[in-house]
Amino acid sequence: MLVLRAKMGTYWSLMLGALFSFLVAAIGVAGYMLIEGWDFVSSLYMVVITLSTVGFLEVHELSDYGRIFTTILIIGGVGSFLYIAAAFAQVLVEGRLQILWGRRRMQKQISRLQDHFIVCGYGRIGSIVAQEILGEGHSVVVIEQDPRLIEVMEQDGVLCLEGDATSDETLLAAGLMNARSLISALTSEASNVYVTLTARQLNPDVNIVARAGNKSHISRLELAGADRVVLPHFIGGLRMAQSVLRPEVTNFIEVAVRGGLDLQMEELEVSPESVLVDVDLMNSDIRPRYNVIIIAIKKPDGAMVFNPGPAEVIGAHDTLLAVGRKTDLNDIKQIL
Repeated sequence: MLVLRAKMGTYWSLMLGALFSFLVAAIGVAGYMLIEGWDFVSSLYMVVITLSTVGFLEVHELSDYGRIFTTILIIGGVGSFLYIAAAFAQVLVEGRLQILWGRRRMQKQISRLQDHFIVCGYGRIGSIVAQEILGEGHSVVVIEQDPRLIEVMEQDGVLCLEGDATSDETLLAAGLMNARSLISALTSEASNVYVTLTARQLNPDVNIVARAGNKSHISRLELAGADRVVLPHFIGGLRMAQSVLRPEVTNFIEVAVRGGLDLQMEELEVSPESVLVDVDLMNSDIRPRYNVIIIAIKKPDGAMVFNPGPAEVIGAHDTLLAVGRKTDLNDIKQIL
C-alpha cells in the first residue's frame, strides 16, 4: 500500500476519492434493496438521482428508515464530492496538469526540430554533454528513463523524453530522422550497443558517438554503427596526466574551451560553391582578413594535413580545423 501511494503521489488522493464515491453508491444500492425491498434497477436509479441532486421524484414511497438512510447517503455523497474536489485542487496547485500540458508542448517543439542533437542518458556524462552542446547554442533532446532526472530537465528547460532509448518509437519521437548527431551515454554497455545499432538502422546518415567503458568494447560499438567511440575514464586519466606533465598547455586548452578566452576551435566544411575552392592558403587571405589560423585540413577521403603550408590548396568538401575568435569564425563561415 505504501509503495503504491509513493508511486501515485498526488493522484493517490483522487483515487481514494473515486473509491469512496463508488463505495457510497454501492452501499446506497444495497441499503435500498434491504431496507425498502426494492429491486436492483430501482435502487440504482434512486442512488443516482439522490447523489446527483437532479431533483426527480422518489421511485417509491420511502419509509421512515428509508428517509434516514437517504439523509446519510446524501451526506456521504456530498462528502465524497468535496474530497474529490479538494484532491483535484491539490493536483492543480502542485502543477501536475501543467506538467502534462508542458510535456505535450515539449513534444510539439521536438517534432519541429531540424539538425539537432539527441543525447541518450542524463547521468554524469550525458548531462555534461547536453549542457556543453546547449552552451554552444544548438538544440538538444535528451532521452532518459529516470523520472527524477526528467523533472530536473523540465525545470531547467531542457527538451527531454521519458522512455527507453533502445526503443524505435522513442528514438523516432526524439526526431532521429532529422537529427544531426546522436550521443549514446548510457551506463550500460549493452544498451549503448543496442541504441547505436537501432539508430543506425533507422537513420543511416546520422552521426553517432557512443560511450564505452573498456577498450575491448570499441570494436563492438563501431561494428554496430558508431562513427566514434569515447572512453570517458581513459580521457579523464589522460587529462590528469597531462595536467602534471604539461600543466601550462593543459590550462590554456581548458581556459579556451570553457570560455575563459575569446578563442574557439571549429570545424569548417568548404562547400563546392565557396570562393576558397582551388585556392591555396596564401592567396585565400584567411589569416590577414579573418585573423583565423588553419591548423589542419581534413580531406574528403579522411586524410589529415597537419600544419598546412602556404601552398596547400583548399578543395571542395575539405574540412578546415581553425582556431580564432568566435566572431571571426562566424565571419569566415559566410564565404564557405
